[in-house]
Amino acid sequence: QVQLVESGGGLVQAGGSLRLSCVGSGRSFSNYAMGWFRQAPGKEREFVGAITWSGSRTYYGDSVKGRFTISRDNAKNAVYLQMNSLKPEDTGDYYCGARGHRLLGLGYHQKDEYDYWGQGTQVTVSS
Repeated sequence: QVQLVESGGGLVQAGGSLRLSCVGSGRSFSNYAMGWFRQAPGKEREFVGAITWSGSRTYYGDSVKGRFTISRDNAKNAVYLQMNSLKPEDTGDYYCGARGHRLLGLGYHQKDEYDYWGQGTQVTVSS
């Protein structure tokens, strides 16, 4: 089992950048593939990005490709989401999820693929 805590959210102007962090408890963080999702008010949780245990493979949602980068540092039990060129439509609560497997399956973009979730961090992008 792993407990996840996100941080780094805040208010930023359109075109700006933020870096989100997700830190996991326990010594087996490298056993988990990780994902980032976001949820805007009144909307479903949306896939943002995912990364395998080693960081060798990453995947992104179409709306963030070329602007967001997911990375991880297993020595620090952390996964990051670098968000550049932010848009108002990026506003929402951002959640990291851990999958109980090192690799990602075909359903990496689906929230049911992940077994553990953090409490989320809020991102607001003003126009």
